[in-house]
Order: sequence, then structure tokens, then C-alpha cells
Amino acid sequence: MSEVLSPTSPDSAAATPKIGFVSLGCPKALTDSELILTQLSAEGYQTAKTFQGADLVIVNTCGFIDDAVKESLDTIGEALAENGKVIVTGCLGAKSGEDGGNLIKQIHPRVLAVTGPHATQEVMNAVHAHLPKPHDPFIDLVPGAFGEAGIKLTPRHYAYLKISEGCNHRCTFCIIPSMRGDLVSRPIGDVLKEAKALFEGGVKELLVISQDTSAYGVDVKYRTGFWDGKPVKTRLFELVQALGELAEAHGAWVRLHYVYPYPHVDDIIPLMASGKVLPYLDVPLQHSHPDVLKRMKRPASGEKNLERIQRWREMCPEIVIRSTFIAGFPGETEAEFEHLLDFMREAKIDRAGCFAYSPVKGATANELPGMLPEEVREERRARFMAVAEEVSIAKLQQRVGATMQVLVDSAPAMGRKGGVGRSYADAPEIDGVVKLLPPEKISKTLKVGEFTRARIVGTQGHDLVALPV
Repeated sequence: MSEVLSPTSPDSAAATPKIGFVSLGCPKALTDSELILTQLSAEGYQTAKTFQGADLVIVNTCGFIDDAVKESLDTIGEALAENGKVIVTGCLGAKSGEDGGNLIKQIHPRVLAVTGPHATQEVMNAVHAHLPKPHDPFIDLVPGAFGEAGIKLTPRHYAYLKISEGCNHRCTFCIIPSMRGDLVSRPIGDVLKEAKALFEGGVKELLVISQDTSAYGVDVKYRTGFWDGKPVKTRLFELVQALGELAEAHGAWVRLHYVYPYPHVDDIIPLMASGKVLPYLDVPLQHSHPDVLKRMKRPASGEKNLERIQRWREMCPEIVIRSTFIAGFPGETEAEFEHLLDFMREAKIDRAGCFAYSPVKGATANELPGMLPEEVREERRARFMAVAEEVSIAKLQQRVGATMQVLVDSAPAMGRKGGVGRSYADAPEIDGVVKLLPPEKISKTLKVGEFTRARIVGTQGHDLVALPV
């Protein structure tokens, strides 16, 4: 068997990931191997003395003469036979086969990845994809950081997790694509790695955000990524499922924001009904009337949205829907606006915000005919909010008498004077809160960032009033 390189290193825990390493060829290849091994060691990986004792094997190849090529190919085959997980780098990795394809991939199609020479970062990327790193020397020592998740500006018990950037829609009132570009989904392994670091750092609520959460993975055609050594598709359902499992292990919440009501969103509602993620969806509907939605160039019609919401509630009766709307969009008639108010009453949107249309420099909606006077736009916004408040308060009244889990955001004097928290129905800063009364039991205390059970005893505007139990 080829000699597996093992630099001198102190003993470490058995759980430390181990990598087998074989370096073939000239001194230039050897220096490449040294760079890779240095980076592996800095990130906390340990080297294994045998193929069988490794979690993964790296073979640095030579492709100069036929004998060197044969030795490299034989070593790759040996590593595959004895270990099964092999990454190939070096000169032979850059060679093409007879049909123009990669030579190594043709002969050994089971290898995990192939790079050419002096490709330290590419090799490390491949290692990270199949064997997550245990340590990051640049991040682990940052004071106050959540490991690989870095520094957060939110309170330590909740955090935002961005899964993608940009947007493929061209809504006429929006200029975000011109500023942030088209949709670019983050690799699912990176997203889940950040989520894990946040949960392990004590985060009790993870708020998933993007410009279009439902479209996650569309830009990469839902390609398969890797997480925890296993293949996982870059797609909303698989992401939510994995986040739910991570959250469950830490007794934490996952909340979904900016979820466009595409048909495949139906697939994640059972995950909410089973308690994997919060039964809460932030759905940016913007309007209900098909003609207004058409002028907005929104991706769904009002009728389908109403049907979809009704179906979600059938699958998960506890689901809470939050949304945002625009009143007074260019060309909006009184009948179209009344259609929106009827939609609000029928859809019973739990939490709703509304903006009076405001021209944004660069937005194509500015060129649409029928721009309404500012006082009309503001008057319609006020009328909308009055209906939204009626719906919301009626929903809140139904919770009186129920006992709910509340995440504590504020608790002066350990909660002896009460505190402020949120139920699953309340996202931070945009929804209502649960005003916690002083506990009746002297032994009962409240702590910021922890959950408490509380019995809902009343409502106060958009908020609930509850007694910790």
C-alpha cells in the first residue's frame, strides 16, 4: 500500500475527523501537499495512518510519465477499495482522456472530486463539502461570535439566517433586482453549517430570510449539496426539513419569512403541523385583485392565493399568516381596493402591514397610468389597516384561555415584575408581543432567551396579555 502521510501532531479526541493523505511525484507536488496538510491541520483535521482509519482520503497525483500515471491511478483505486471516499488533486487531475473528458473521472468515476495541481482552496472546498471542518482558526477566536456564523447584531437568543440573495422577479414597484441582482442561492451545506453554529451558540429562534425564500435552489436547478456527510438537495423542502431537525435537537424555533405562495410551499405545511418548524408563514401578497397583481407583475393571482391559504389552514389549523400589502397602486380603482378589503376579511390574514404606494426612483410602476393623489393613497391605507386590525383582534380574542409557549425577550428582575415575550405567532419587531404579568408563584422566574408557559388572560391592541404558569 502507498505510504499515507502523517505529520507530527498531538493526540486529539476520537471524534476529530481524520484524513488520509498520499503525495506522489516531484518536490513541487510535495510542497502542494504541505500547503494542504497545513490548512487541514489549522482547521482541526487529523491525519490517519491508514486508508481504513480515515474518514476521507486525498491523493496528490503525478502525471509526468507513464509509470507515474499508473502509480497514481493504482493508488486512487486502492484508496477507493479500502476507504471509498477519495478526493484527487495534482498534475494527473488536469489530464484529459481520449474523449476529452477528465481522465481520472473516466477510470475512477467514484472519486468525490478532482482538481489540478496547486489547488489548495479547491481541495479544501471539496473536503468541507464531504467532511465539515471542526475548527476555523480565523473565526473561532472572534469574541462574542457564534463560531462560523460570526457576529450577530440581534439579541443572542434569536438570529436571522439568509439563504439566498437577489430575486428573479421584476415587480414593477421594486428595484431590488437592479441593486442586488438575480437570485443566488447559498450552498445548502453552508446554510445548515451556519444554522448549527447558531443553535449551538444558544439561539432559540432562527428566522429564515431572503428576497424569495420559496425560490431557494431554482438558480442552481436544485443541485445536490452535502451536509453532515450526506447528500441533500438545494431546495426549500429539504432545507426546512433539515433546519427543523437541527432546531428540534436544541429545543429551538424555526420561522419562515418572505415565502411566495408557489404550489410547492404546500409540501412544507405538514412539517409545521408536525411541529418541526413554526406554523407561521410570512407571505408578501401585496394585493388580491388579479388586474392589480398583473400591473405589479406579481407571480400569483389573488384567487389562487385565497385557495392556497384555505388549503394551508386545512392541513395545519394552527398556522398563522402574516403579509404585507400596497394600497393606492397606480390605476387601482375603488372596486379593486374593495376587492382587497373583502380578501382580507375572507382570508383572515392574522398579521398584516400596509404601505400607501410611494414612487421609488427607478421603479417601472412610476410610468403606469392612473397615479392616484397622495391623500387617496393614504386614505386607502388607513381603511385597509382598520379592516386588518378587526381581523387581527378577532384572531387574538380566540386565544384567550389558551396556554402557549412564550419566548422571553425582556424580564426585569428575573420576571418578578413581569416581562415581554413572543408566541409562535409573533415575529420580532414586526408582529405583536405577549405581555407577561408577574408570576403568581414566588418560585417562578423568567429569563431572557428561554421559554416559559403562559396562560393567555386578555388582549391589548395587537398584543396578548398572559400569566406565566
